[in-house]
Amino acid sequence: MDLLDFSDCKLYFEDALPAEAERLIAQAASEYGEPAAELSLLRAHMHAPENLSVLVGIYRYYFYQHRLEDALIVAERAMQLSGRHLGLPTDWNQLDETRLGSAAANSFGLLRFYLLALKAASVVLLRLGRIAASRARLIKLASLDSRDQLGAAKLLEVVDEFQQQTDEPELTLAVA
Repeated sequence: MDLLDFSDCKLYFEDALPAEAERLIAQAASEYGEPAAELSLLRAHMHAPENLSVLVGIYRYYFYQHRLEDALIVAERAMQLSGRHLGLPTDWNQLDETRLGSAAANSFGLLRFYLLALKAASVVLLRLGRIAASRARLIKLASLDSRDQLGAAKLLEVVDEFQQQTDEPELTLAVA
């Protein structure tokens, strides 16, 4: 399965967004860096609680504001919503090639979104210094993406190399 082929699939941001939610997201963009931006995003979420574009906006806001615990919650929520639409198990540990194949047949674009949300959660976990939890997710992603099109195996390689260079059991990685 080519995880980089977008030629024949619908992407998450193509889903219709209620006009008020769209207005609030635009308002949040104009308020970026101000506390009011968060309120606008959360209000947009109230208008479209299952819209992935809104969740991506909230995730990005929290991530770039270094509110990593909040970003992790949003990434996991995005996985929950997309996983439910794809018929995936609620526990990402149970993912396998068969389940991915069924999900891809349902919506390839949404499956790719789900996998990238899993990777986003692992990046946040790295930033939080929760290396074991991050590695587990990256190992799962790498096992499902044999051509490493999502970059999980390469990221795992960097994490493992960094861990070998330090004697400290707790470390914090700054990932851009």
